[in-house]
Amino acid sequence: MPFSVWLGRLLVRADIRRYGDGNPGAANAWRAVGWPVGLLAVLLDYLKGAIPVGFAHFHVGMRGPALVAMALAPVLGHAFSPFLRFRGGKAVAVTFGIWTGLTLGEVPILLGVLLGLFFFTLAADSWSVMLGMGGVLVHLLLRGHGLVLLAVWAGNVLILAWKHRADLRLPFRLRPWLQRMVGGPR
Repeated sequence: MPFSVWLGRLLVRADIRRYGDGNPGAANAWRAVGWPVGLLAVLLDYLKGAIPVGFAHFHVGMRGPALVAMALAPVLGHAFSPFLRFRGGKAVAVTFGIWTGLTLGEVPILLGVLLGLFFFTLAADSWSVMLGMGGVLVHLLLRGHGLVLLAVWAGNVLILAWKHRADLRLPFRLRPWLQRMVGGPR
Protein backbone atom coordinates (compact mmCIF):
# COMPACT_ATOMS: atom_id res chain seq x y z
CA MET A 1 0.00 0.00 0.00
CA PRO A 2 1.85 3.12 -1.19
CA PHE A 3 0.39 5.52 1.37
CA SER A 4 2.70 8.39 0.41
CA VAL A 5 1.60 8.34 -3.22
CA TRP A 6 -2.06 8.01 -2.26
CA LEU A 7 -1.86 10.80 0.32
CA GLY A 8 -0.13 13.10 -2.17
CA ARG A 9 -2.88 12.49 -4.71
CA LEU A 10 -5.79 12.74 -2.28
CA LEU A 11 -4.70 15.61 -0.06
CA VAL A 12 -2.69 17.91 -2.32
CA ARG A 13 -3.34 16.55 -5.82
CA ALA A 14 0.38 15.95 -6.43
CA ASP A 15 2.37 12.92 -7.52
CA ILE A 16 5.22 12.88 -5.00
CA ARG A 17 7.30 10.77 -7.40
CA ARG A 18 7.80 13.91 -9.51
CA TYR A 19 9.76 15.57 -6.70
CA GLY A 20 13.17 15.02 -5.16
CA ASP A 21 14.65 11.63 -5.99
CA GLY A 22 11.36 10.30 -7.38
CA ASN A 23 11.00 7.86 -4.51
CA PRO A 24 7.39 7.00 -3.59
CA GLY A 25 8.13 6.89 0.12
CA ALA A 26 7.37 8.95 3.20
CA ALA A 27 10.59 10.99 3.18
CA ASN A 28 9.89 12.20 -0.34
CA ALA A 29 6.28 12.97 0.60
CA TRP A 30 7.63 15.09 3.45
CA ARG A 31 9.97 16.97 1.07
CA ALA A 32 7.45 17.27 -1.77
CA VAL A 33 4.27 18.34 -0.01
CA GLY A 34 5.27 19.32 3.53
CA TRP A 35 5.51 17.95 6.99
CA PRO A 36 1.80 17.31 7.74
CA VAL A 37 1.38 14.91 4.81
CA GLY A 38 4.91 13.58 5.33
CA LEU A 39 4.28 12.84 8.99
CA LEU A 40 1.03 11.05 8.19
CA ALA A 41 2.85 9.03 5.50
CA VAL A 42 5.63 8.06 7.96
CA LEU A 43 3.03 6.99 10.52
CA LEU A 44 1.04 4.90 8.02
CA ASP A 45 4.18 3.25 6.62
CA TYR A 46 5.33 2.49 10.17
CA LEU A 47 1.95 1.03 11.12
CA LYS A 48 1.76 -1.20 8.04
CA GLY A 49 4.77 -2.99 9.49
CA ALA A 50 4.02 -2.76 13.21
CA ILE A 51 0.38 -3.85 13.28
CA PRO A 52 0.48 -7.11 11.28
CA VAL A 53 3.85 -8.22 12.64
CA GLY A 54 2.98 -7.36 16.24
CA PHE A 55 -0.37 -9.11 15.94
CA ALA A 56 1.19 -12.23 14.41
CA HIS A 57 4.02 -12.32 16.95
CA PHE A 58 2.36 -11.32 20.21
CA HIS A 59 -1.29 -12.31 19.72
CA VAL A 60 -1.19 -15.27 17.35
CA GLY A 61 2.12 -16.55 18.72
CA MET A 62 3.75 -16.96 15.31
CA ARG A 63 7.32 -18.26 15.52
CA GLY A 64 10.07 -19.68 13.32
CA PRO A 65 10.19 -19.34 9.54
CA ALA A 66 6.55 -18.18 9.42
CA LEU A 67 7.44 -15.19 11.59
CA VAL A 68 10.43 -14.40 9.35
CA ALA A 69 8.15 -14.39 6.29
CA MET A 70 5.49 -12.36 8.12
CA ALA A 71 8.06 -9.76 9.22
CA LEU A 72 9.64 -9.39 5.79
CA ALA A 73 6.34 -9.21 3.89
CA PRO A 74 5.56 -5.54 4.74
CA VAL A 75 9.12 -4.49 3.87
CA LEU A 76 9.01 -6.36 0.55
CA GLY A 77 5.54 -5.03 -0.20
CA HIS A 78 6.66 -1.47 0.46
CA ALA A 79 9.96 -1.74 -1.41
CA PHE A 80 8.43 -3.51 -4.41
CA SER A 81 4.82 -2.37 -4.37
CA PRO A 82 2.58 -4.17 -6.86
CA PHE A 83 0.46 -0.99 -6.89
CA LEU A 84 3.43 0.91 -8.37
CA ARG A 85 4.68 -1.68 -10.87
CA PHE A 86 7.08 -3.00 -8.21
CA ARG A 87 8.80 0.38 -7.79
CA GLY A 88 8.30 1.14 -4.13
CA GLY A 89 9.94 3.20 -1.44
CA LYS A 90 13.19 2.69 0.41
CA ALA A 91 11.46 0.92 3.34
CA VAL A 92 12.93 2.79 6.30
CA ALA A 93 9.66 3.66 8.08
CA VAL A 94 8.23 0.16 7.57
CA THR A 95 11.52 -1.25 8.91
CA PHE A 96 10.88 0.60 12.16
CA GLY A 97 7.38 -0.86 12.14
CA ILE A 98 8.38 -4.49 11.76
CA TRP A 99 11.00 -4.19 14.49
CA THR A 100 8.38 -2.67 16.79
CA GLY A 101 6.16 -5.66 16.03
CA LEU A 102 9.01 -8.00 16.91
CA THR A 103 10.68 -6.30 19.88
CA LEU A 104 8.34 -3.49 20.97
CA GLY A 105 10.64 -0.53 21.69
CA GLU A 106 13.95 -2.34 22.04
CA VAL A 107 15.22 -2.32 18.44
CA PRO A 108 13.31 0.74 17.12
CA ILE A 109 14.69 2.97 19.87
CA LEU A 110 18.23 1.75 19.25
CA LEU A 111 17.82 2.12 15.48
CA GLY A 112 16.37 5.62 15.90
CA VAL A 113 19.29 6.75 18.06
CA LEU A 114 21.82 5.26 15.64
CA LEU A 115 20.13 6.77 12.58
CA GLY A 116 20.00 10.16 14.27
CA LEU A 117 23.71 9.97 15.07
CA PHE A 118 24.70 8.77 11.60
CA PHE A 119 22.40 11.19 9.72
CA PHE A 120 24.00 14.00 11.72
CA THR A 121 27.57 12.91 10.94
CA LEU A 122 27.59 11.13 7.55
CA ALA A 123 27.19 12.78 4.14
CA ALA A 124 25.24 9.90 2.51
CA ASP A 125 21.98 8.99 4.25
CA SER A 126 22.08 5.46 2.83
CA TRP A 127 25.30 4.78 4.69
CA SER A 128 23.53 5.94 7.84
CA VAL A 129 20.76 3.38 7.28
CA MET A 130 23.22 0.55 6.71
CA LEU A 131 25.39 1.45 9.71
CA GLY A 132 22.27 1.75 11.85
CA MET A 133 21.26 -1.76 10.82
CA GLY A 134 24.82 -2.90 11.58
CA GLY A 135 24.30 -1.61 15.11
CA VAL A 136 21.05 -3.56 15.29
CA LEU A 137 22.95 -6.73 14.35
CA VAL A 138 25.47 -6.17 17.12
CA HIS A 139 22.62 -5.62 19.57
CA LEU A 140 20.78 -8.78 18.47
CA LEU A 141 23.94 -10.86 18.83
CA LEU A 142 24.85 -9.43 22.23
CA ARG A 143 21.32 -9.97 23.55
CA GLY A 144 21.18 -13.52 22.17
CA HIS A 145 17.94 -13.00 20.25
CA GLY A 146 18.30 -16.16 18.18
CA LEU A 147 18.07 -17.25 14.57
CA VAL A 148 14.57 -15.97 13.80
CA LEU A 149 15.40 -12.34 14.48
CA LEU A 150 18.80 -12.75 12.80
CA ALA A 151 17.03 -14.09 9.70
CA VAL A 152 14.62 -11.13 9.75
CA TRP A 153 17.59 -8.80 10.12
CA ALA A 154 19.41 -10.42 7.17
CA GLY A 155 16.39 -10.20 4.89
CA ASN A 156 15.68 -6.63 5.98
CA VAL A 157 19.27 -5.57 5.33
CA LEU A 158 19.31 -7.17 1.89
CA ILE A 159 16.14 -5.28 0.91
CA LEU A 160 17.46 -2.00 2.34
CA ALA A 161 20.82 -2.44 0.59
CA TRP A 162 19.08 -3.09 -2.72
CA LYS A 163 16.79 -0.07 -2.37
CA HIS A 164 19.70 2.18 -1.34
CA ARG A 165 22.23 0.70 -3.79
CA ALA A 166 22.65 3.86 -5.87
CA ASP A 167 23.49 6.01 -2.85
CA LEU A 168 25.72 3.32 -1.37
CA ARG A 169 28.01 3.85 -4.37
CA LEU A 170 28.77 7.31 -2.98
CA PRO A 171 31.95 7.44 -0.93
CA PHE A 172 31.69 6.97 2.80
CA ARG A 173 32.30 10.51 4.08
CA LEU A 174 31.62 12.72 7.03
CA ARG A 175 29.44 15.77 6.58
CA PRO A 176 31.47 18.82 5.43
CA TRP A 177 31.13 20.65 8.75
CA LEU A 178 32.54 17.63 10.57
CA GLN A 179 35.33 17.16 8.02
CA ARG A 180 36.43 20.73 8.68
CA MET A 181 36.44 20.06 12.43
CA VAL A 182 38.64 16.97 12.14
CA GLY A 183 40.79 18.44 9.35
CA GLY A 184 40.03 15.68 6.84
CA PRO A 185 39.69 15.94 3.08
CA ARG A 186 36.73 17.86 1.71
